[in-house]
Amino acid sequence: MAGGRWPVSGRGAARPAGLSLLRFGVVRFPGSCDEVDALLACERVPSAEAQILWHGDADLHGVDAVVIPGGFSYGDYLRVGAIARFSPVMGAVQDFARDGGLVLGICNGFQVLCEAGLLPGALLPNVELRFLCRQVNVEVANADTPFTRDCEAGELLSIPVKHTTGRYYAPPGVLQSLDAHGQIVLTYAHDHNPNGSSNDIAGVCNEQGNVFGLMPHPEHAVDPLTGSTDGLKVFASLA
Repeated sequence: MAGGRWPVSGRGAARPAGLSLLRFGVVRFPGSCDEVDALLACERVPSAEAQILWHGDADLHGVDAVVIPGGFSYGDYLRVGAIARFSPVMGAVQDFARDGGLVLGICNGFQVLCEAGLLPGALLPNVELRFLCRQVNVEVANADTPFTRDCEAGELLSIPVKHTTGRYYAPPGVLQSLDAHGQIVLTYAHDHNPNGSSNDIAGVCNEQGNVFGLMPHPEHAVDPLTGSTDGLKVFASLA
């Protein structure tokens, strides 16, 4: 790895002829722990390549979609995601998102996007006040987004969660607005809400639909050896 960037290409499936190439950029913060899995998940998309974006670099290097991965950015000091949102790369991500660029935040990435004001609401400690790691079913509440277009409305996806601070919260008025504008993208299936999230919300998008955050980890559900490849639909949808 040189200069904080780790270009990776050529490990994905063969790309269909004539299909345009989607360039993913996966951000690496101090404390990130899922950025390599996210990068490899992106590369499983036949029409995609991926590279690491260093947190201290304000240049997104021409990528078409940004992934903010899971982990413990800046050690979760102060508050989860609160320090990462001030890193140079996030200034570029905010500009990118406001110009319509596609941004996906997974777990800690979801927390960072909420702290940065790119997504509504906040992530609070789990109701049981302890770390949890388990496979859950989530339901596709809105299949008409760039992140779920490979899914059907109402489809169940089996994806793991692993977090201590994953309980989605927003005031009642905001929850009503999210529902009215189709911004609730994923919900936990019946009896699968692991953290007490309001209205069983597992993932939301911004009003424009180009920024999406979710607590489950789709990058850990892209290989049959894990028992589920449902997470790959999130990455494939972007292509």
